[in-house]
Amino acid sequence: MTIHNLDFLMDLCASGRKMTIAVACPYGDDALAAVCAARDRNLVNSVLVGDAEKIRVLAEKDGLSLDGIEIVDEKTDYLAVEKSVKMVSGGDADLLMKGLVKTATLLKSVLNKEWGLRAGSLLSHLFLQEITVMGGRIFGLTDGGMNMYPDLQTKVGIIENAVECYHKIGVACPMIAALAAVEVVNPDMACTLDAAALAKMSDRGQIKGCVVDGPFALDNAVSEEAAKTKGIRSPVAGNADILLVPNIECGNLVGKVMTYLAKERGAGVVLGARKPIVLTSRFDSMETKLLSIALGAVVAR
Repeated sequence: MTIHNLDFLMDLCASGRKMTIAVACPYGDDALAAVCAARDRNLVNSVLVGDAEKIRVLAEKDGLSLDGIEIVDEKTDYLAVEKSVKMVSGGDADLLMKGLVKTATLLKSVLNKEWGLRAGSLLSHLFLQEITVMGGRIFGLTDGGMNMYPDLQTKVGIIENAVECYHKIGVACPMIAALAAVEVVNPDMACTLDAAALAKMSDRGQIKGCVVDGPFALDNAVSEEAAKTKGIRSPVAGNADILLVPNIECGNLVGKVMTYLAKERGAGVVLGARKPIVLTSRFDSMETKLLSIALGAVVAR
């Protein structure tokens, strides 16, 4: 499957059973607009959990109709988040979305042992990035939002989460580039050793459903010409679907350069919980939030 732009997410979402999304503290203008756009496109059913008066005032200010959207009135952020998570864990909703609330507050409820969404596996963030200057190529960036300095085994878990997601969006065998500052193994750079180990684990079938190689610098992971110039021979070189970053700083910076400087569209979701969690920045555009809702709904199926 060749993906040329992120609109395919909305097509996939609209073609299957409609999911229900619980949105905790939907006070950001773009978040509320994205929920309304998702309703208008018949993508998901939405439940807004938060201060009902505040939600209605914001919608009126922005000229948004809340027809067909359920509102659950919870005055405090803490209670709104708790109610949202319980709705998803209890089966009243299929996925969770973070609104204008601190990520730490949301994750505290997600990880609650009694009624949270933790499944026992690793939580990781995947951000799909559309790059129009490269003909509309889509790259998955992981993990720039959850795991700060992953060791080798954590990187395996991050890969497994991303691969499962890619299978659900129709990519049968994603190509995964383990990134570093250089494309050679250097004993003084731990991430290059991890990349080489991940490549060998992929060769031996310890990591399934994908092809992993590395280390790659960013240029030879995404450009066949750059890989050829440097003499790199690999099916992943220049053809990466997923970019595995060595740490959270790298992932955060690459993602924000694309989003804010290159003005590209994206879609972000937290994987590894019992249900997907749509997690975007408060400064992400309405379109990125809408695409993230679509991605989360597809994963939820």
